[in-house]
Amino acid sequence: MVSIEHVAHKILSYIPYVLVLIDMRYEGVKCGKDGSVDNHMEMGKKLLAAGQLADALSHFHAAVDGDPKNYIAYYRRATVFLAMGKSKSALPDLSRVIELKPDFTSARLQRGNLLLKQGKLDEAESDFKKVTCVWDVTSREMRAECFIQMGEMGKAISDLKALSKLKNDNTQAFYKLSTIYYNLGDHEMSLNEVRECLKLDPDHKQCFSHYKQVKKLNKQIQSAEELIREQRFEEAVSKYEAVMKTEPNVPQFSALAKERICHALSQAQQGGRAVSACSEVLQSDPENVNALKDRAEAYVQDEQYEEAIKDYETAAKHSENDHEIKEGLEKAQRLLKQSQRRDYYKILGVKRTAQKKEIIRAYRKLAQQWHPDNFQDPEEKKKAEKKFIDIAQAKEVLTDPEMRTKFDHGEDPMDPESQQGHHHPFHGGFHGFQGFNPFGSGPFNFKFSYN
Repeated sequence: MVSIEHVAHKILSYIPYVLVLIDMRYEGVKCGKDGSVDNHMEMGKKLLAAGQLADALSHFHAAVDGDPKNYIAYYRRATVFLAMGKSKSALPDLSRVIELKPDFTSARLQRGNLLLKQGKLDEAESDFKKVTCVWDVTSREMRAECFIQMGEMGKAISDLKALSKLKNDNTQAFYKLSTIYYNLGDHEMSLNEVRECLKLDPDHKQCFSHYKQVKKLNKQIQSAEELIREQRFEEAVSKYEAVMKTEPNVPQFSALAKERICHALSQAQQGGRAVSACSEVLQSDPENVNALKDRAEAYVQDEQYEEAIKDYETAAKHSENDHEIKEGLEKAQRLLKQSQRRDYYKILGVKRTAQKKEIIRAYRKLAQQWHPDNFQDPEEKKKAEKKFIDIAQAKEVLTDPEMRTKFDHGEDPMDPESQQGHHHPFHGGFHGFQGFNPFGSGPFNFKFSYN
């Protein structure tokens, strides 16, 4: 790891050159408000060069008094104080220079050096960090490496991107950028950067080896996402399982794969498997909104409405304006309320996703089982009659697209209260059937009629 002290030492070695450049830069520049300030500045400069420090100091005092916002006057006066060994007097002037012109590199370097000598290490470090020469490749490289070691990858990326432009054929900068993005879980940016490396040097061993790994991983993830878009969810799950095998050492890719497996299983109506997969994601990332939404949907599929409501409410705390969360929560609350009443899916013993053929098959089986003609005892016959009517009503609702849609949205098409007084064919029990007798023409003369 490159130490801050090493970086500071290298920066300080540039000070003499920087000061010369500063002097050249501001030679002849009009700094004051009037000619008298300029005269004082010029005389002070000549006297300083001649070693007449006390006289030079008097002129710079006068220049500061004449123009309190002239940062060059403060800087010249600080220079004289330093030459006289009066560092405590120089420090306020250097601070004033930085206040007036924050990007005055030379003043920051001088102040940082003084603070370092005074043992004010944190303040000195702050100044040194701010004066790393933006055009110096070596300093940038050292600082980028420092940021990498400190785990500040965003700052490291910024320096490395600059280095890729400051230095021709900088394959190493592109390689480091690619590996950083890869370890952050950004496979697309990683692939872009390693390609830039190979453009400069197609035979670069590190970049070529890394390129093969990133390309393989990137292709797997893109293929998995395409499968999800095509609703080929089981294949997508397998593809994301392959992602985890391709890169088992970068946690971000394993986390991504598990989250997308959770989503795919939820979309595939695999409630139990989805709950398990999503719970694994949430164990390490409890605030993962996507996993919370997918697990909530899986809970709905498994008719665990209270658990679904909890997940939707937790997700809403972290994503207040998500319409999917709002709609999902309302649906779960509606279904919970509905489940506490008559549930036609439960009556027939089918899932909410059951197709019409499956519903009719379940109805046929239950109708045969609970037909009143099968029972002789009056009490049992009465119980069977009620059960049979429920079965017939469930079949009627769930095989009619309009009524099933209403039921799925929380309305009971057979409940007059839910329908605000509308008439229904099954209202009134067995003798109240309108146009449909589940027992046929005679007393319990059972006939099947499947639509």
